[in-house]
Amino acid sequence: MKASQIRSQIKDSTVNELNDKLKELKAELFNLRFQHAINQLENPLRIKAVKKDIARVKTAIRANEIQNDSTES
Repeated sequence: MKASQIRSQIKDSTVNELNDKLKELKAELFNLRFQHAINQLENPLRIKAVKKDIARVKTAIRANEIQNDSTES
């Protein structure tokens, strides 16, 4: 998935949806690492892309937390 697609999905997502997406990405990363270890991974660059997607989702979750904390004060 392209970065622009991920960004648009993240903007429109709730915290619960972001947490679900994070779980999916972590599971995908686990599977990619496993495939890489047994030499069945066709595209090793996919690991790097999934890691970046995980970072984007975590950043969005944290930004939502900060925004919620500032509105409560």
